[in-house]
Amino acid sequence: MRVGLNATCFNDRPSGANQRFVGLYGALIRQNPHIEFVVYEPSDQRIAGWFGDAPNVSARVTPIPSVGRLARVRAGFNYWSRRLREDRLDVFEAFHLPLVRAPDCPTILTIHDLRPLLRDTPTPTRAMATLVLHHAFARADHVIAVSDAVADEVRAFHPAARVSTVYNGVDPASFAMPSAQAVAAVRARYALPGSYLLAVGHLEARKNLPMLIEAVALLRCRGMARPLAIVGNDGGERAAIRSRIAEHGLADLVTVIEHADNDAVRALYAGCEMLVFPSRYEGFGIPILEAMAMDKPMVLADTAVFRELTAGQGVYFPVDDAQAASEAIERTWRAPTEQARQRAFGHARLHDFTFNQLAGQVAALYESLD
Repeated sequence: MRVGLNATCFNDRPSGANQRFVGLYGALIRQNPHIEFVVYEPSDQRIAGWFGDAPNVSARVTPIPSVGRLARVRAGFNYWSRRLREDRLDVFEAFHLPLVRAPDCPTILTIHDLRPLLRDTPTPTRAMATLVLHHAFARADHVIAVSDAVADEVRAFHPAARVSTVYNGVDPASFAMPSAQAVAAVRARYALPGSYLLAVGHLEARKNLPMLIEAVALLRCRGMARPLAIVGNDGGERAAIRSRIAEHGLADLVTVIEHADNDAVRALYAGCEMLVFPSRYEGFGIPILEAMAMDKPMVLADTAVFRELTAGQGVYFPVDDAQAASEAIERTWRAPTEQARQRAFGHARLHDFTFNQLAGQVAALYESLD
């Protein structure tokens, strides 16, 4: 079997999509030496190298840049049809929009979320996304969603779509517990106290971080200072977040950490009291898996996907309810029995998100389409 992977959307920018591609498809490549994988690389990034020197991987350097939607469409216009016909694939898998469909073999589309359809998306953007998504779901032979919640959204949006779920995963070995010295060094670097809340994610509106800051302010007003470390790069909301911190006089209690490397992030998880995940919308929620891997309890916004990933065993608060969030945080902070229950559950649940298991699901899908 010969499988093409359209990896032209990937680059060095940290993202859940990158993590999924490296972990899941790395396992898929290792497990299936009889499958030849052709990795279509962007012009500005060598992607095949992410899989080491696997003998069943070959690279195709394309003229397509990894960023710039219009530039990508223009560069691919005269490229894909000829290239894909010459490569004679059995399956072609795409990871971005607009969908590139192979002319003579089944095409799979992986979709992480339907974020462009959210109500707060500007109307012109939402209208264009509606057209692009309907077109993609109609032309794809199969759609892989990263959660049942996203699969349900796809079916509601385009009922004829053929869709199944293959979760994102995490490699527990990559979240091995750092040494006490490493944790202490990261605490000192960012001037963090011995116990703190942790929020992980890019600084975007949908992450709902100003609401979490409001919850921390409410806790302080009740005499319960609960420090918060927010870890993520700017996604357009840095100024709003810093403004909210200043508004509540929380500069001594809330720390925003940008451009943290993987070792620092692991140490921040290891040193925290719990993860708080207040997002209004996610297609998945990789920090949930990371917290499980680091044996940390969680307090989560009450969304369908968060309940799915935690099998309804988490502590939840209504989205946008800072008062309820503050109460859930404090209740969990003061409850060692609840923390222990979550740790035990997370340790067991993490087995459902191993890359080796998920890779088997993708391989089975390939066979069903061949």
